[in-house]
Amino acid sequence: MGERRAVILGAAGFIGSHLADRFLAEGWSVLGVDNLITGTRRNLEHLAREARFDFLEQDVCLPLEVAGPVDAVLDFASPASPIDYLAHPFETMHVGSLGVESGLRLAEAKGARFLLASTSEVYGDPLEHPQRESYWGNVNPIGPRAVYDEAKRFGEAITMAYRRYRRVETRIARIFNTYGPRMRLDDGRVVPSLVAQALRGEALTVFGDGSQTRSFCFVDDNVEGMWRLLRSDVGDPVNIGNPEEMTILRFAEAVRRHTGIAAPIVFAPLPQDDPRLRRPDVSRARELLGWAPAVDFEEGMRRTVPWFRARLAAGG
Repeated sequence: MGERRAVILGAAGFIGSHLADRFLAEGWSVLGVDNLITGTRRNLEHLAREARFDFLEQDVCLPLEVAGPVDAVLDFASPASPIDYLAHPFETMHVGSLGVESGLRLAEAKGARFLLASTSEVYGDPLEHPQRESYWGNVNPIGPRAVYDEAKRFGEAITMAYRRYRRVETRIARIFNTYGPRMRLDDGRVVPSLVAQALRGEALTVFGDGSQTRSFCFVDDNVEGMWRLLRSDVGDPVNIGNPEEMTILRFAEAVRRHTGIAAPIVFAPLPQDDPRLRRPDVSRARELLGWAPAVDFEEGMRRTVPWFRARLAAGG
């Protein structure tokens, strides 16, 4: 078999750039596509001299014209933090609908497998805990977060439609909170926000009373899950996340410990529709993919905080 080729939509983003590294390490060639609204070329600078990597700056909502064979299309092209998707509401809804179908059409034309990066946000503010893939969710369809949540739910629906009616080989990953190097300092999600505040000598902002929970998965574990899911025969959605759950207040205390900075904690009102609980049931991933997180939270933070420290020292 000759060299295989992946097209990664959103390749200049946090997870997308790590995926590009993994596919290249596995001997594939990679075409990365990104319009750089939230992604950054800095995440791909280390691939500038890699002959098997090409980059196309394009809005994925436009038709994707790719010459030559393609074996896999991975769609990670969406704003993923509240700051980003609230600043780009229409772009977020477009990329979750038009953009997903553009990727599906490319996969159909090339006879390629398609993997959709969905999200735990499809569960909304869950009434089931932990969240299993069979749970339909509790999403406010007209709230401010709906531009992201409903875009992802639509993305799953059209992906399944292409699977059922167009016979496209599709995979859906429901990604829970992921962290690690290459997150933007101004990303807005809890890990970069609190770590950056601590390193800048600012107070740590905790929303609500800090009792809401999240489950943090290190990016290397996430990428391993994507790799296994793509190569599997699992067509239904699969949770990819770390089931180790912690409160945001506990996370803030961990940030102080890992940065060595005793920053004060201040509290702010909880944003509308912010989930109170978030923890994946990863039984399906364990059983069908043989996947489970390998990097615990303490180790993940030891790998992540120095990266943020270096970015701040370099001016962001």
